[in-house]
Amino acid sequence: MIRRAGPGGEVLASRHASDRADRLGAWCGWLVAGAFALLPALGWLGPLGIPILVALVGLLALPALRIEDHDRPIAVLLLVSLLWAAISTVWSPFHPSKPANNTALKLALELPLYWSAICAARRASPPLKRLALQVLAWGSALFGLVLLIEFMTDVRLYEILHTAFYQPIRHDLAQSNIGHATFVLALLWPLALAAAMKLRAPLWLALPMAAGVLAPAVRFASDAPVLSVPLAAGVGIAAWRWPRGGPRALAGAAVVYCLAAPLLVWAGRASGRYGALEAAIQPSWSERMSYWSHALDWTRDHPVRGWGLDASRMFGPGIILHPHDDALQVWLELGLVGALLMAAIWWLAVSRLARRTPQPRAAGVAASASVYLLFGAVNFGVWQEWWLALAAMIAMASGLMAEADPSQAST
Repeated sequence: MIRRAGPGGEVLASRHASDRADRLGAWCGWLVAGAFALLPALGWLGPLGIPILVALVGLLALPALRIEDHDRPIAVLLLVSLLWAAISTVWSPFHPSKPANNTALKLALELPLYWSAICAARRASPPLKRLALQVLAWGSALFGLVLLIEFMTDVRLYEILHTAFYQPIRHDLAQSNIGHATFVLALLWPLALAAAMKLRAPLWLALPMAAGVLAPAVRFASDAPVLSVPLAAGVGIAAWRWPRGGPRALAGAAVVYCLAAPLLVWAGRASGRYGALEAAIQPSWSERMSYWSHALDWTRDHPVRGWGLDASRMFGPGIILHPHDDALQVWLELGLVGALLMAAIWWLAVSRLARRTPQPRAAGVAASASVYLLFGAVNFGVWQEWWLALAAMIAMASGLMAEADPSQAST
């Protein structure tokens, strides 16, 4: 016999459904708060653990995985990009010897897991969103203080911990690792400041964050983080002062960078000053300029389809691992098709920050996005796991601060 539930049964079923939803919100909130609690420690002691952290959050939060209506354009672009990258392995000269070297496989796993982690931040219950933002703000300030201690003690704390829990480490490598840690904080602190503004927490928290980037970066020769602080401040102020035009200008600049990177290198060489500048600057920057020049030359061979995913690894000694420029690497490996997809993703991700009135979230995300573009242009390979995981962390922080907002610009 089948019994139809009366009105009371419908209310009870609704309450049960609400309880289950609340449990999911609490679960997601604790996952995300825990991730942001661990992020400073991983950024300091082991950045390579960041992708494991984000993937674990995504795996545990799979019940929250959703693609909302406003997500569909960028979700489609990401999926098409993944498919194009996978197809390009057919003609790539690089052949992975094991799963750990298979970039296409890793990207196929990262896309759903990182998306799930972002959905977890959106789905978290409001009290736990607030807790996670507090963890982000105060944790980033503590991260800055720790890096200031490393600056004042010449990485003594890092060496003690590394020796006690792993093995002795050369002093120059310890200095390099702390310099590397400043990249993580440089990406985090604009978001952390935005979180503090949203929570109405003390704004002086930004002081140890910014100082924690600048002081160690100067001492341990991390040039890009030094440049990132004034860049983030300028972009954040612009997005606050011009809440509609600022983010769109940044999105436009990202599109120009993605599409015109080879042209910029060509123009530099055509001026006749590229070689002289390459010979005059310090070795690390000279090597980058050499990689960029070689990337341009090899891109000309297959400008539309590229050489294939991870082909950069096969162009030594002209290029070691990757060109140290995200746009040039995409042009070299995935060609014009990949560059167009990259430009479209950046435009959608950043232009939607436009608002009619200033918002901490939009200013903070725009500032962190500008830092991500800077570091991608001069430092890291576009497919590096920890680098992509940090992009996911930026999106997670944005998801924590997002809310229904009538001031959002129309699209």
